[in-house]
Amino acid sequence: MVQDPVCHMNVDENKPAATSSHKGKTYCFCAVSCKERFDKEPEKYVEETGTHGKGCCS
Repeated sequence: MVQDPVCHMNVDENKPAATSSHKGKTYCFCAVSCKERFDKEPEKYVEETGTHGKGCCS
């Protein structure tokens, strides 16, 4: 399990509802709406979760 960087829910990295890439890393999301929020301001969520430089689905 990994954490959705937007809502912080646990997500099965093998079956995420959506994924998005940012700076060469892939992030997993519990829902398409979280992916859309992330895509609008990825730096906000990468910094908040402390995952800068790490991808949850890589």
